[in-house]
Amino acid sequence: MISALWLSTKNKSNLKIQTLETKSKNYFERIGLFKILGYDSGINIIEHDPSGRFIPITIVKNSDELNNFIKDMIPLLHQEPEQVNPIKYVISELVRNVFEHSKSNSGAIISAQYYKKSNTIRIGVVDNGIGITEAISKSYYAESDIDAIKMALTPGITGTTTNIGGTEFNAGAGLFFIKSIAKVNRDFFVMYSGDAMYKLLRTPTKNKNIILYSDPFNDKCSKKENLPYWQGTAVGIDICLDKHQAFDQLLDLIKKTYRKSRNEQKKRDLKNQDSYERNRTIPPNRQLC
Repeated sequence: MISALWLSTKNKSNLKIQTLETKSKNYFERIGLFKILGYDSGINIIEHDPSGRFIPITIVKNSDELNNFIKDMIPLLHQEPEQVNPIKYVISELVRNVFEHSKSNSGAIISAQYYKKSNTIRIGVVDNGIGITEAISKSYYAESDIDAIKMALTPGITGTTTNIGGTEFNAGAGLFFIKSIAKVNRDFFVMYSGDAMYKLLRTPTKNKNIILYSDPFNDKCSKKENLPYWQGTAVGIDICLDKHQAFDQLLDLIKKTYRKSRNEQKKRDLKNQDSYERNRTIPPNRQLC
C-alpha cells in the first residue's frame, strides 16, 4: 500500500523519507520497496536468489506484463502443479479486477512472501483506483464501503452490469471464487477499500464439513469500518501449499455453489419484478381538451 500511495502522489518533491532505524529496513530493501520509492537507503546487502522465499514488489499494467509475471513467478515457488494452480488463478483474477474495474493509472502492485514453517504463501495485490464503492455503484446502490465490499464478494454481482450473473465475459464471480479458495483450504482472506475492511477467518479443523455461503457475512469473519481511508482496493490471501483438495475439484465445488446462488437470486428478482408489475398504479390517461 505504501508503493501504491507513493505512485498516486503527484507532487513528490514535497515528500521526504526519514532515515529508517527499524530492523525491517533490510527486508524493505530486498523486496524492492525503496526502489519503487526512488529512495537511496544506503543499505548494502548481498542479493540472494529469492527462489522459494518471496516475490519482490512488482507493478503490472497490462495483460502481457501479468503473463510475464506469472511465468517468472512459477519457478520461484518450487511446487508441484496442483499447488501452483490456485496461486496462478488467484493472481490472475485479482489483477484482472484491477484492469477491469479500478481505473488505476498505476496498474496493479503485487508482492508475495513464502513462509517455510507453515508452507504458506501470502499474496497481496493493491491499487490506487476508484475503490470498490464507486465501481459497484455504477450498477448497484451501496450504503457504505463495507456494504460495497459485501456486494463485491457476493456471487453474481459485478459493477459492470446490473444483470444478475453479469455477462458471459464478466460473471461477477472472481472475488467469490478467491474467498472460497481460502475458506475451503482453511486459510485467511482480507479486503480493504475506502474506510472498511473484511477479513475471512480461518475455518477450524474440527469443522469437517465446510459450507460456502453466497453472503460473505455468513462466514466466520471480522468486519471493520471507520478505518483510515484508502483510495483504491487492497486484497490479501494466504494459501497453504500442503496437499489438499485438487484444484479442479475445488473449482467444481465453488462453481456449483455459485450457480445455485445465482439461480436463487434470479428467482428472487423475478418474483420481486412480478410483484411490482401487479401492484404498481397505472396513472389515468389525460383527457384532451
